[in-house]
Amino acid sequence: MAAVVTGPDTTHQIRLFGTGYRPCPYLHDRPSQFDFVDPRLTPTPALYDELLKNGFRRGGEHLYRNACPGCQLCQSIRIPVARFQPRRRHRRCRRDNPHVYLRSVGFRYRPEHFDLYSRYVSSRHPGGGMDDADPDLYWQYLTSDWCTTEFMELREAPDDRLLGVAVTDDTGAAFSAVYTFYDPSLTERSLGTLAILLQIEEARRRQRDWLYLGYWIEGCPGMDYKIGFRPHERLSPSGWVADD
Repeated sequence: MAAVVTGPDTTHQIRLFGTGYRPCPYLHDRPSQFDFVDPRLTPTPALYDELLKNGFRRGGEHLYRNACPGCQLCQSIRIPVARFQPRRRHRRCRRDNPHVYLRSVGFRYRPEHFDLYSRYVSSRHPGGGMDDADPDLYWQYLTSDWCTTEFMELREAPDDRLLGVAVTDDTGAAFSAVYTFYDPSLTERSLGTLAILLQIEEARRRQRDWLYLGYWIEGCPGMDYKIGFRPHERLSPSGWVADD
């Protein structure tokens, strides 16, 4: 199987490898299937950016997109950072966290990050296969040697306490939010929302065009927060659809 990815300067024909069927992690009564980009391919930043535009996501070294039989409910969602307008809940989140700032430490393993990640997945995803990760599996899950990945810390002044980490890819044209984890004892602080707001601000500062938030499924409560960031675009079967 092959995918044709068209960019501003070139067209790529990329070989894809399909997985077998497995239960959908979101809609448990349906099967799921994924197409993976040929792992022998080393994407350039420009090609990675075009793959994001075509609905692909990165997990570790691999790029994939949903190819579920008879289902197209998973839609990529992205925010045009220059036009983003915070809603009332976003402004309240910023007011409730006045001393939290974003600091990128680049592509770097830190035991403090892994300890926070372990606490987060044990609390939020118990029994889901992620809560027994060791440092090597953690690093393999979040990073890749072929792209620019940054660990963006959410720290709080004045003591610079670590509250969360947003693992973010930067293609040079867009940010892609790979994974965010934070202190699970601080649910009232809305740190997941705050991480997106701070990534939008950083993407705007760097003059990036988009922040990709991964997949959204209508009617899936755990994903509803994504469509609250407006304006945004969703990748429907007919192409990108703007939702202001």
